[in-house]
Amino acid sequence: MSATQDFPRPGRRIKATDRASMLRVDQAGEFGATRIYAGQLAVMGDRHPDARIIAGMAAQEERHRQTFDAMIARRGVRPTALAPIWNVAGFALGAVTAAIGPKAAMACTAAIETQIDRHYGEQLVQLGSDDPELSTAIADFQAEEVEHRDAALAHGAEKAPAYPLLSGAIRLGCRAAIALSKRI
Repeated sequence: MSATQDFPRPGRRIKATDRASMLRVDQAGEFGATRIYAGQLAVMGDRHPDARIIAGMAAQEERHRQTFDAMIARRGVRPTALAPIWNVAGFALGAVTAAIGPKAAMACTAAIETQIDRHYGEQLVQLGSDDPELSTAIADFQAEEVEHRDAALAHGAEKAPAYPLLSGAIRLGCRAAIALSKRI
């Protein structure tokens, strides 16, 4: 990548195609997050002590998804064609991590939200002041994603079996999903 793509110069506007790509990947990510939490709750049920925390995070992710859904519709942006894959993959990831145990479910959240915090931060730098509506949504949602990560860490994410391996694999998958959803 060129320096101008990595670090936009002041006064330089981001392309409409880049904004559309951002919106597409963000909507796909929030959809995937809702599916991960659905998978975790399907395995854990509503009686597990962590279920209330997970359900609260899921509600916030659903609100994020709805916001991006509305922006996509208003702006005429094509959603990712990979949604059916993210539907199944997200639910499976949530279910598998919850089946490993509650700490693995929290490790999944910590890994995903660590990557999303970085992703949203990069988008905010790219956007600058070009799209206040999108920037505001991303900044608000980024703060909630950080809260999710911190809650997951506080509830034992790092005590999950093989945490470094689990976290690394999930973060790698998240980066791959971001890259694919930008384009497809």
